[in-house]
Amino acid sequence: MILTLTINPAIDRNVLVDRLVFEDRTYILSTRESPGGRGINASLVIHSFGGRTRAIAVSGGKSGAKFEELLRGCGYPVDLVSIRNPLRTNLTITDKQGLSVKLNEFGPAMTPGEVARLEKAVENRLAGAQWLLIFGSLPPGVAPSLYSKLVAMARERKVKTVLDTDGDALLEGVEAGPTVVSPNQQEAERLLNTALITRTHFLDAAARIQAMGAESVILSLGSRGAVAASRGRMIEVIAPHVDALCPIGSGDAMAAAFVWALSRKSDFADAVRWGVAAGTASARLPGVSFASLEQTRDIYRQVEVRPAAR
Repeated sequence: MILTLTINPAIDRNVLVDRLVFEDRTYILSTRESPGGRGINASLVIHSFGGRTRAIAVSGGKSGAKFEELLRGCGYPVDLVSIRNPLRTNLTITDKQGLSVKLNEFGPAMTPGEVARLEKAVENRLAGAQWLLIFGSLPPGVAPSLYSKLVAMARERKVKTVLDTDGDALLEGVEAGPTVVSPNQQEAERLLNTALITRTHFLDAAARIQAMGAESVILSLGSRGAVAASRGRMIEVIAPHVDALCPIGSGDAMAAAFVWALSRKSDFADAVRWGVAAGTASARLPGVSFASLEQTRDIYRQVEVRPAAR
């Protein structure tokens, strides 16, 4: 079982337009809503690939009721922790040429009691889990130490963890020793307080993040693929060139496919290859959409893995 945690879920409103331009009109071609949040996205990918997953998330207010309605029929179990304040709505606007704008609300404030109930919900499910995937931002008022506390809780119960977040939550979480940390380039730059431009920068960044406490690191580089470090080995995973329509959500697909592959006994390098393939295949789709296993397999065959020396 692969658990995913989404403490700041959303209703994702995806709008496709004919073109994104300034100071001129544009026309909406289609609109759809889906249950959002990075852990929710990861569970969707894992389930669609045939993996076993359970999502844990919060829900509150009228938007929470809508969120729960959108989750019905998702095909995998979801544990919802009730909170008082309504969930956020995030807006993604994409045009036919592949330009995208994503506008996120901060999310609902949570009380200490609500956070404690969420922690308990995670604890109750760890006994039957192999992995805990901790994704996304923290809502206002939630201490950045929460993720490090959950990583430590999982470690005590021999459950492996993936941490994919930003800011202070990432800094404190890395120091708790997660199994895998998977930042993108911008998140890594903020964590290390330095610009990452060259190949050497990327490799050094992966090594530095690993030295901060993570057992393994996957640094996502978008269309360029990823660099990864694990057990004294560093690799580069090169994605094929594709015409990307919307890269938003590709990082969620990458982390989900990586863990799915490990759960099927792939080694680390092959699992990163699957992750890069899923992220690349998903970027080819319009809006915030996720590639199927078959679409991912087509890209997987084109992904190159090679050793990297610093």
